[in-house]
Formats: sequence, C-alpha cells, structure tokens
Amino acid sequence: MSINKLSGIPDYELAETVELTTAEQVRAISDPLRTTILGLLHERAATVTELSTAVGRPKSTVAHHVKVLTDAGILRVVRTRRVRAIEERFYGRAARMFFVGLGRQGAEGRLPDDFNDFEVAAQESKPAYDAGELRSFIRHARIPDERAAEFWQQVDALIHTFDQLPRAGGTTYGFTVGLYPIGDYPTLPPAADEA
Repeated sequence: MSINKLSGIPDYELAETVELTTAEQVRAISDPLRTTILGLLHERAATVTELSTAVGRPKSTVAHHVKVLTDAGILRVVRTRRVRAIEERFYGRAARMFFVGLGRQGAEGRLPDDFNDFEVAAQESKPAYDAGELRSFIRHARIPDERAAEFWQQVDALIHTFDQLPRAGGTTYGFTVGLYPIGDYPTLPPAADEA
C-alpha cells in the first residue's frame, strides 16, 4: 500500500496497481458513470451522497454503481463515521491504477475487451476541440517490439505522475495515451546505399 506523502492525494491508503482478472471487474469499469466515480475518488474518499451531488445523478443510481464497483473489488470502504443513528461509509479505490492483462484469461474464460479509452477521450474532448483548447498529437515510429515496451514503461511512469498531481484549481484535465501496432502502415524501401 502507498499514499502520496507530498500531496496526500488521495486521503487514504491504496495499492499502486491492480490487475483486473475477471470479466466482472472489466465490465465494472466499462461504464462511463463508474469511470467518473473512480476519477473523483482519485481526489479523496467520498460518500454516496457526495458522489451523487458531484455527478448530478440520483443517490440510488450512484449507490448501485458504487455497489457494482465494490462487489468487483475495485472500490472499498476506507472509513466510516456516525451521523445521528446512521453509519456513513466513505469509499475509496482499491488501487491508483487498474489494468487488464493483455492476452490473459480469467477463471471465467476470455475476458471482455477493455473499454476504449480513445472513444471516451474523443467524447470528453470535443468541447475543448471546439473551443481551440485541445492539445494533442499523433506520431508513428517503426521500432522493434522491445523498444516499444521500453517506451511504454516511460509513458507508464508519466501516467503515474499525472495520477498523483495534487487536485486543485477549477478545471479538470483529461490525459489519454496509447501505443498500438499498425499492421498495414506504409514503409519506405531500403535506401539505395543500403540495398
């Protein structure tokens, strides 16, 4: 378990990474409202009432989604407090980052495909694009598989840095990255002096 001692983000102990190994877990994170809830819990632990207020959805709806995430082991109760005669639960993430192991099979057989981060990012970023505030790029490089794996480790470190930034200010920013093989991308023939 670790907590970012410098920023205290979030305000509870959690693992750095957890591999999702069941279809139930992958389905649990594939819902846009649930990913929003997970994002909010990067800041601090929260009650269902607080989450409901933040997302502007009925408390019963949010409670259902929190239960799905809790049953899948993605959320957990990190503390409680007594309010009159009711025990109020504060939920937190089980890990800072969740990942679906590539090419792995869960006990239930083939895992469902992970949700498409780029589809989510495209929807979220449209207003920023329309306002001329979207920062993005795409690059292509023909490199060996080993070099791609090394590069992704560097990107992974940057993702963890972004996750641990102190939550402050009035604007939430999205950060999407990807690394993918392209089977039919054109390639130049060898240069004349290499032939």
